[in-house]
Amino acid sequence: MSSDEQGRPRKTLTIKKTARDAHAEDAPKRTRTGARARLVAQIERTKENVERQKDPVGYQRRQEEDARGARKPSAGGRSGPGRTQAPRAGQSERGQYDRGSSDRYPSDRGSSGRGASDRGPAGRASSDRGSSDRGSSDRGSSSRGQSSRGRTDETRRDAAPASRSARPQQRAPRLRDDQYIAPATPSGRFYDPFEDDGPAPEFAPKPEYAQEPEHAQEPEFTQEPEFAQEREYARERAPAADTRSRRPREPRQAEIFNVFAPCPLGLEEALTAEMQALGYDDAQAGRAGCSFSTDWSGVQRANLYSRLATRILVQVAHAEISHEDDILDLARDTPWERWFGAEQTLRVDTSAIKSPVQSLQYCNLRAKDGICDRLRELEGERPSIDTVRPDARVHLFLTGHTATLYLDTSGESLFKRGWRLDKGEAPLRENLAAGMLALAGWDPAAPLLDPFCGSGTILIEAAWIALGVPPGISRPFGFERLRDHDAYRWRDLKDDARARILPQLDAPLVGYDLDPQAIEFAQNNAERAWLTADSIRFEVGDARNVTAPADHGWIVTNPPYGERMGTEQDSDLWRDWAACLKRNFAGWQLHVITSDLTLPNQMRLKPKRRVPLHNGSLDCRLFGFELVAAGYRDA
Repeated sequence: MSSDEQGRPRKTLTIKKTARDAHAEDAPKRTRTGARARLVAQIERTKENVERQKDPVGYQRRQEEDARGARKPSAGGRSGPGRTQAPRAGQSERGQYDRGSSDRYPSDRGSSGRGASDRGPAGRASSDRGSSDRGSSDRGSSSRGQSSRGRTDETRRDAAPASRSARPQQRAPRLRDDQYIAPATPSGRFYDPFEDDGPAPEFAPKPEYAQEPEHAQEPEFTQEPEFAQEREYARERAPAADTRSRRPREPRQAEIFNVFAPCPLGLEEALTAEMQALGYDDAQAGRAGCSFSTDWSGVQRANLYSRLATRILVQVAHAEISHEDDILDLARDTPWERWFGAEQTLRVDTSAIKSPVQSLQYCNLRAKDGICDRLRELEGERPSIDTVRPDARVHLFLTGHTATLYLDTSGESLFKRGWRLDKGEAPLRENLAAGMLALAGWDPAAPLLDPFCGSGTILIEAAWIALGVPPGISRPFGFERLRDHDAYRWRDLKDDARARILPQLDAPLVGYDLDPQAIEFAQNNAERAWLTADSIRFEVGDARNVTAPADHGWIVTNPPYGERMGTEQDSDLWRDWAACLKRNFAGWQLHVITSDLTLPNQMRLKPKRRVPLHNGSLDCRLFGFELVAAGYRDA
């Protein structure tokens, strides 16, 4: 059974303090070492800096008293209410010195500024309250705590009338000395929330001064040089805020590429003029094309807007060669991994002009091997070859003793707009048809007639030119399958192009052909080109019997010639057609492409202009005639 159940009295163990314990309490505390000691020392230094900045004169006076007190012998024993008690370790001495200084130096109560507020009644109250709070937090002795609280209550009652009614007295939480660090203000002074320094400046009533000049009304602290000097010192010692300004990032310079745009022979000047109109000011005509420089966005724009170019080739390497194996080294040193990789299919084409190489096929093989070897070394695999629809196309161009490697950004040839699926007999390429309109000088606001329209290539190209439809708006391009293709930017470029398309034509476009199937093909192609039925008028008719739809305009046509024409019908057709033109189309301009160089003589018309062109493998001429009223006699 337990002792409580037996009713036995409980014994309480009492430990009495001996003289040795009392001596141990009065002895100085054990010196701390390590991180805690450094933290305590830092807190003490911070408090000293605060006191020195708030009251430099009082701080200097307290330092002198501490030095004199250290030389005097300290009185032993416990201090009563009427005795002066030395501060314990860890307790701030500011409260006691403030009370002593206010008694010894009564003249300081009349001084102005922050020092006066510290030494006035409110200052004594705040300092005593801080001392009492720190004293009561010490758990060393109960009698000392009671005496401190008693003195605190008396001080609070005495300081109550002195507090300002405009702002309530600030009550700070009871914290230990190592829990508070006064924050710094922008002016360099330190603000202490335990100090009652009166209302904020914006709410303080303005004192009534006699009317003085504006330059005479200066701040109060300017009358005390010692405080101004201390404030200046504190402002210099205050930590400076990091005000580094962030420099705006410089725009990234776009990479510029050398570009070559091939075209049918005879359209070089027209293509150069078109590129300059698109914004490529440095475009220069060359053999079977033109060259210019632009960034990657310009490469995309050239593919989208060019009507005359066959491809847009970006130059990626150029060097002099003396042997076919030099082509292998040139291809191996080119960074193809930037554009495509082993996961994509590849095709290489080679062309040459006045090159001493023996075999273009062997040069094509050397270039392909160099590309595949580089990708295999970098990515562990070589790309597959696809000659029908490859993901990447590379063109090798040889001239003299130089070799140039081009990256094809177009894919399929640019004359494939995407709308011509039904082809008539001997169709005309779209870029050649657009080139004929450009060389003829056709005004998009003027009527246009094609008496041998076939599948409607010339008229559909004319309609797109008049409406402002980009030729590549409905087709894919090779650069869309390359690495790092920006699909969003490309979509924005096409949306901007679509927004510029006109809703309808201003002038009639008319086409005739004897073959009904050719007219059907032309209508289907126009529908796939997003042209309405009233945009172009296709009719079955004979060119020898057509009438003019307007008083003036252009006739641009590709009549049958070569294998399409029988020799026995040539003279009759051209003579009858010329008679129709002389009767019905006075004031019109006629432009005809043909491989028959005797056509002007058969029509008994004198050409004003002839331009060499190539329609595929045929060497042709674009003859230009001006039909003048009453200028011809009936044939």
